Amino acid sequence: MKWLFWVSMALVAYTYAGYPLWLYLRSRFCARPTRSSTISPRVSIVMAVRNEAGRLPEKLRQLQELVYARERLEIIVVSDGSTDQTNEILAAHSDDQVRTIVLRQHEGKASALNAGIEASRGEILVFTDVRQRIEPCAVQHLVSCFADSAVGCASAELMLSPSSGTSTGAGVGLYWNLEKKIRQWESATNSVVGATGAIYAVRKELVVPIPAGTILDDVYVPLHVARQGRRVIFDPSARAWEPVIIGLKREFGRKVRTLTGNYQLLQLAPWILSRANPVRFEFISHKLLRLFVPFLLIAILVSSVVLKGTFYQIFLGVQLAFYGIGLLGLAWRRTGLVSRLANVVLTFMVLNGAAVVALVNFLTGKKEVWAR
Repeated sequence: MKWLFWVSMALVAYTYAGYPLWLYLRSRFCARPTRSSTISPRVSIVMAVRNEAGRLPEKLRQLQELVYARERLEIIVVSDGSTDQTNEILAAHSDDQVRTIVLRQHEGKASALNAGIEASRGEILVFTDVRQRIEPCAVQHLVSCFADSAVGCASAELMLSPSSGTSTGAGVGLYWNLEKKIRQWESATNSVVGATGAIYAVRKELVVPIPAGTILDDVYVPLHVARQGRRVIFDPSARAWEPVIIGLKREFGRKVRTLTGNYQLLQLAPWILSRANPVRFEFISHKLLRLFVPFLLIAILVSSVVLKGTFYQIFLGVQLAFYGIGLLGLAWRRTGLVSRLANVVLTFMVLNGAAVVALVNFLTGKKEVWAR
């Protein structure tokens, strides 16, 4: 039982501390800087939407106000079987720059993106979602990364807008800040494992068809770019903004979908765990081990109960106190240090609970074709 305790402890510590520390040291001593320069290739922005009449007009306005030569930029919006006023809004905005594709049947985001990719004429494809606000210079910054011929995909940075009154705001913010640091350090020396779905850019020649039903196109596409020998980099100068207003329930659902998508990737592209994947080590350390953490935590708790000795009993008390603080976050509505700590611990518990549900979804074949 001791080996179970210590192996589980080591893997959890590596996942949340060891791997980031190793990346940081690697970025300090083995950096591979990329070259950026102002270039003006033809760019196609591809966006899939479904029943987004409420947010679509503002998003189209943002895209049309991007700082990029109008004659070198096209916007392709694919409506995936929308049943609200989305199609009418697209028809009203269609012109020589905005092109629309209407899929009469609901086929899923992956199929909608494939339709947009096939219709695109740009050398660089920029994928974006409808709900985030893109800064005017974001596309220009991403495109400048492709002045380096080694770069095949460039990911922007998703910024979380400050908010109040959310049960998971502090925890989500801390988690996302760590995630961005990991992406930054991965990018500094090799390639990022995945991109920010809010906005990322890819050389069209490297884009592969996305299998129908794919949940994480923003990981599937970049992994194929890396497989073809090009780098996937993270550019923090290109930014999109999203408010932290999702709350506990929606954050849990979002994370379940993302982690289910990680399991799905292993099914869609088993080569990810082979030598064909140049970022295999990063994928295992960054994505795969996180799926196992909740089960490792259970192993640590159970072994602490069984093992005899002062150390294990004290550590059992620490674990119970930790989870107790997290549960306090469900009821504690005051502000202050205790509340922030409780929300951080609660978010940690929610994210790991989502990993368990994701495994159940994958094993039972439950899939989500489209997520708003």
